[in-house]
Amino acid sequence: MTGLESIAAEPQTTALFFDIDGVLAPIVERPEDARVPAETRRVLERLRDRYGLVACVTGRPSETAREIVGVEGLTYVGEHGLELDPDAGAWADRIHGFAVEVPWIDVEVKPLSVAFHYRTAADQTAAREELEPVAAAALDLGFRSRWGRMVLEVLPPVDASKGTAVRRLLERTGLRRALYAGDDTTDLDGFAALDGLDAAVRIAVVSEEGPPDLGARADLLVGSTEAFRELIAQL
Repeated sequence: MTGLESIAAEPQTTALFFDIDGVLAPIVERPEDARVPAETRRVLERLRDRYGLVACVTGRPSETAREIVGVEGLTYVGEHGLELDPDAGAWADRIHGFAVEVPWIDVEVKPLSVAFHYRTAADQTAAREELEPVAAAALDLGFRSRWGRMVLEVLPPVDASKGTAVRRLLERTGLRRALYAGDDTTDLDGFAALDGLDAAVRIAVVSEEGPPDLGARADLLVGSTEAFRELIAQL
């Protein structure tokens, strides 16, 4: 029995964790334009009714994530697990104030963090170089900075990640079997959170932008959001 077959064999005692952008929804130039395709929504609705937990763990705020996915009855955890950390809110005003002082066009202000996107820059390499001092300044002020797919994020200095979010949800539900799917550096924490479970499957949606470590850590690799949908349709 393969890992995927093992997961599907006991759905009511299994949790499914999905990143959104690059996994459920195709990557687009403007983050606000991202949407989960109707075909994928139908698969998620079926999984929701079959599995013990279906959760979207994302860098988006959870309300935004709910709009992008468009499926009720799922569990949404936003901002890389910050929404589950009671200490994160104390840093929000300072981070937002920091972002106001940065002369950058594509800034996404979230409730607990900010993201400086550079996907639409004419020269993405030069844009990243321009953001390097911003990342350094954030660290000097006591914040955390993190690079993702064409984005620099500035976050509160708390122990929150997709991994902590997954662990908390597993603890709440008591589930000991899980699948996690991601496409970026932050998803490595989600992968690690499955260590020690009774059954675990890690899926990487790989791309040229994604980190090589993700594919190396994964049990299964797929090359697109469409291929990922076909894979989870088997569950």
